[in-house]
Amino acid sequence: MRKTVQGLFTPPEPHWVGNGFPVRSLFSYARHGAAVSPFLLLDHAGPADFAPGTERRGVGAHPHRGFETVTIVYAGEVSHRDSSGAGGTIGPGDVQWMTAAGGVLHDEFHSEAFTRSGGRLEMVQLWVNLPARHKRDAPHYQALTRADIPEVALPGQAGTLRVIAGEYAGQAGAARTYTPINLWDLRLRGGGAVDLTLPEGHTLLLLVRQGRVRVRVEGEEAHAGQLLQLSRSGTALALAAQTDAELLLLGGAPIDEPIAGHGPFVMNTRAELVQASEDFMAGRFGQMPPPGAPAP
Repeated sequence: MRKTVQGLFTPPEPHWVGNGFPVRSLFSYARHGAAVSPFLLLDHAGPADFAPGTERRGVGAHPHRGFETVTIVYAGEVSHRDSSGAGGTIGPGDVQWMTAAGGVLHDEFHSEAFTRSGGRLEMVQLWVNLPARHKRDAPHYQALTRADIPEVALPGQAGTLRVIAGEYAGQAGAARTYTPINLWDLRLRGGGAVDLTLPEGHTLLLLVRQGRVRVRVEGEEAHAGQLLQLSRSGTALALAAQTDAELLLLGGAPIDEPIAGHGPFVMNTRAELVQASEDFMAGRFGQMPPPGAPAP
């Protein structure tokens, strides 16, 4: 049975996160609710060109609790530091998977080298929910370099697929996840077609980062910057690239639990949100490295 198109999201006007990331928020749990579970939010930053400079560009220290942030860089470089002592600099093809869980502080800035040189920045940040039983786990960090992520050639020379999380054609993704998730980077050649098999009952979203792609049979077409929402029923997804195209596929088992969220905290009840705020104000999320200290 084929998956059907349930919605086509056109991105809103961009807004700035800090002074380094012009983002378009394609979906959020506040607007789309359980329909996007286990995902909470998707921000697409750029593509944007930055002139060479000396001023730090990015977002200063801020807290998170109850979920994970996944940052995928396509162009430019981003440096991260957090209160667990983890961090580093990621560039094109790299992924930063930060599990905030019980609470963490972190900052995100353009790397020093990218700030000096300037250039094009493009990245995606995805928020992934955690089941209630893991929302107070200790935070941890997965730094996945481009070399860590398996890349599979698609049949018929249609393109390639990088398995960031989940499994495709016997290749297991690099990321460890708390619930079943497929996070795949696809590059399709113009005129290429691919048939994908996804789990029955899972949420399925498809971000078109570049180019233009069509869902075969239905004929629904999406272009750069748009997001397709597919049905949870069915297992087959047939895509045809109208031009060279780059896509991010997000699939995952829904988490059937209540969501209570406010800003950087996503829990299950209002009482847990109050506790998160109190813990943050009391300094229980740890301490950031000293100002100016480099990313690990």
